Amino acid sequence: MTQVSLFYRFGAALVIGVLVGLEREYAYGGPDREIFAGARTFALMGLIGCTSAMIADVLDSPWMLAVAFSLVGLLLAVAHAIDAWRGKVGLTTEMSAMLTVLAGALCYWEYLPLAAALAVGTTVLLSLKFETERFVQLITRQDVYATLKFAVITAIVLPVLPNQGYGWPPLDVLNPHKIWLMVVFISGISFLGYVLVKVVGPRQGIGLTGLLGGLVSSTAVTLSFSERSQREKGLAKPFALAITVAWTMMFPRVIVEVAALNPRLLRILWGPMVASGLVGLAYCVYLYFSQRTNREGGLTVSNPFELGPAVKFGLLYAIILLFAKAAQVYLGQTGVYLSSIIGGLADVDAMTLSLAEFSSIAGGLDAGTAARAIMLAAMSNTAAKGGIVLSSGSPALRRALWPGFALILVVGIGVAFLI
Repeated sequence: MTQVSLFYRFGAALVIGVLVGLEREYAYGGPDREIFAGARTFALMGLIGCTSAMIADVLDSPWMLAVAFSLVGLLLAVAHAIDAWRGKVGLTTEMSAMLTVLAGALCYWEYLPLAAALAVGTTVLLSLKFETERFVQLITRQDVYATLKFAVITAIVLPVLPNQGYGWPPLDVLNPHKIWLMVVFISGISFLGYVLVKVVGPRQGIGLTGLLGGLVSSTAVTLSFSERSQREKGLAKPFALAITVAWTMMFPRVIVEVAALNPRLLRILWGPMVASGLVGLAYCVYLYFSQRTNREGGLTVSNPFELGPAVKFGLLYAIILLFAKAAQVYLGQTGVYLSSIIGGLADVDAMTLSLAEFSSIAGGLDAGTAARAIMLAAMSNTAAKGGIVLSSGSPALRRALWPGFALILVVGIGVAFLI
């Protein structure tokens, strides 16, 4: 080991300690407050971890590191006892200090990326104390139950499902493990959007509500603002902006879904999807600058994960997958396109996942055909949401929205047949 390498490792341990210690001083320090560990103490803890790991390596014995870690733990226990006697309850700083020692040891063992990731992750978690507390106050008992259900279907149900198909074509595409994996995948995306709505808040502006709501359900955004447009006549363009933003979010969502399942298909599909998304984005920019408003618009979004809807999505995904396979076997490309248009009216996510999965298996759907079918499903879904606006939106909302709606459809259908 060269001297340069050795100094580099100790330098990394020092920087990690300083980073975490500065956050602790910023959070709890001040001219009138005392904390048992600040930037200097944390820096020393990082160096203790690195030095202990080096001595353990030289002596070819792990006991030196264990002894050093135990001594630091003992000092932290004493400091915690004193703080508890003073009425200060909490172990966050103590746990951060122990993690800093371990990160210092990782630096010596040349796990520098992992040590740096631990330091940054620790600092971020420490700095998000107030945001975390606010988020905990916002969640409900139903949110906790829904999260536990999501954990059950992910960690318990998914691993025990058989990972094989049954029967002859087209029944051979029905793989229980893969079908439930798609349920977990799409529920995870919707759940992430719901968490973002909780963190940012549903009343942070109509456009932002459309953006975050589009991650959960663009159909829900369309229904909500279409109905509100009948009562609030002066907000047609802001509502049109929120709806168009939610529609536009569908295109990057489809790209993410295809990328996760079939990267080869993504190489064909990304161009048309980006083109359609850019059209929607351009119209969003037009609506934003044509009528700006400071008025807030909230959207009530319920937790997107419930066991019943998840099972229904799994059944819908399986039916679409079976229907697409049968359409290819008995009707060829025409049948696939027809099934994509019909399936897209109900759920573009299920259609996208089924076509991406179907085109990835041996002897499955041609990638070009699958890409065109996904585009048609997306346009079918957009047309369905446009029908919601036409049937339940105010005349002013329809006037504000129809040019963008028409442009997205024309461009999407046009590029679908250029694939």
